[in-house]
Amino acid sequence: MNPQASEFIPSWLASSAQQQQQQPEAQTSWEDEDAAPGQVVQPPVQELSAVRISDNTPDTKPKANNIDSQPPVQKAPKGDAKRKESTANEKANQAANSAPDFDPSDFDLDEKKPLNVVLLGHVDAGKSTISGHLLVLTGNVDERTMDKYEKEAKALNRESWKFAFALDTSEQERQKGKTEECGQASFTTETRRFTILDAPGHKNYVPHMIGGASQADIGILVISARKGEFETGFERGGQTREHAMLAKTSGVRQMVVVVNKLDDPSVTNPDGSWNEERFFECKKKLEPYLRNVGWNPKGVVWIPVSGLTGDNLKHKPPKEVCDWYDGQSLLDTLEHLRPPERLLNGPVKMPISEKHKEMGTMVMGKLESGVIQVNDALVMMPNRVEVVVDAVQLEGSTAQAAEPGDVVRLRLKGIDEEEVRVGFVLCSPRDLVSYTRSFIAKLMILEHKSIICAGYSAVIHIHAAVEEVSIVKLLAELNKSGKAKQRHPKFVKPGMKCLALLRTTLPVCVEPYDVFPQLGRFMIRDEGKTVAVGTVARLQSD
Repeated sequence: MNPQASEFIPSWLASSAQQQQQQPEAQTSWEDEDAAPGQVVQPPVQELSAVRISDNTPDTKPKANNIDSQPPVQKAPKGDAKRKESTANEKANQAANSAPDFDPSDFDLDEKKPLNVVLLGHVDAGKSTISGHLLVLTGNVDERTMDKYEKEAKALNRESWKFAFALDTSEQERQKGKTEECGQASFTTETRRFTILDAPGHKNYVPHMIGGASQADIGILVISARKGEFETGFERGGQTREHAMLAKTSGVRQMVVVVNKLDDPSVTNPDGSWNEERFFECKKKLEPYLRNVGWNPKGVVWIPVSGLTGDNLKHKPPKEVCDWYDGQSLLDTLEHLRPPERLLNGPVKMPISEKHKEMGTMVMGKLESGVIQVNDALVMMPNRVEVVVDAVQLEGSTAQAAEPGDVVRLRLKGIDEEEVRVGFVLCSPRDLVSYTRSFIAKLMILEHKSIICAGYSAVIHIHAAVEEVSIVKLLAELNKSGKAKQRHPKFVKPGMKCLALLRTTLPVCVEPYDVFPQLGRFMIRDEGKTVAVGTVARLQSD
């Protein structure tokens, strides 16, 4: 079930040198079974080369900066728009040839490294309450503001929602008590700069959850221990399962499972203390599924908490509340997790997740690679517009530079807000990101009411981009070891793995997974369900 597993790379896409070597039997997942909890385990790097396929598809892969093969996506020409486009292209090419190498010593970067955390789980599991309570415990919501939230919650006869109001800011979210957008907040500890992404738990808002997960390093899967609520979230159709799977596919590297509401009367012991049996009952039921979708159980941390009382969020609960848990609190656990390796000296790559006008064109996204500072000259892809960074904002404050892992807001000069779309990528002139409408992908079919054939259309989520996509050709069905089981199958169905040629309606910025994983993994959704997950194997020219 793990689309990033080495078994998911077909042997007939491997290089000739690899084919000559005796390959060991593939494991069910690339995760190191001996990895210690909290340790980041990197997937193996696979080498893909051109491969001839008997369907006359091109066997050459576009280079990372070969973008002339696709028509640029621009707003409708007006006046001298064509001349401006030509000038922008010339400037971009000149910058690419003259850009100096990046030197990290030139920047005064924050010693506290960024760590982005997304809270996942079924609706009403307590994600927003935990997020808001963490902000209170870390001093990011003052007493006066908290009093205001409490009065507003009481007015709705929902006093337990008071902490959730710190992230559920819209009137509609507060009236319904349900998160609809992916809320965001930040706090700083002695060692880290945390960005909290509070994902909605309702199945209607899964696209917003995917957007949050694609920016996260750490996932906190919140499950409710309340009688009946855990079972509802974990049953087929509940979001506990889908969120755990989508987090893995989105690139979340580490998972913490928080068992919430252990203080609820439906599960507490007769003396009011937390029930150890209920905690381990939830763990026993969920752990096999997490393994099945690719999470290494040895690297998953399980923590009992009460989001409402705050027990075990920052401080350990009193012994009379819980005397059987001897691990760290949630905040201590987050502080001791090792952040992923950052591409500090790499070229800038930043998918755009939001845009708006605010004294100019403002864009927001997670900086995946490189450093961005004020006055940097960058290029917006795929429309190849040269821009200049006018301002950098981190956690709502002005900054001089942003580093990999930062969820950053930028004010840009040289581009109108109408020229930017969510899913565009800001990049270095010396290393323009690839873009295409067609690519070969390795797919794992998860759920669909019928068989899937060539011509099937759905929606693809790839980094921040969301586009319509169709399966042009099914190239091969793959077995567990990644070898071609059948060339050009007539159809695929749930549980099958395949190699397919995909085509999007509009060009998207992508890279092969083995070149830049953050731009090479995706999900395909249809009728409110995740139909398939996969990785980009090779780019194609239309």
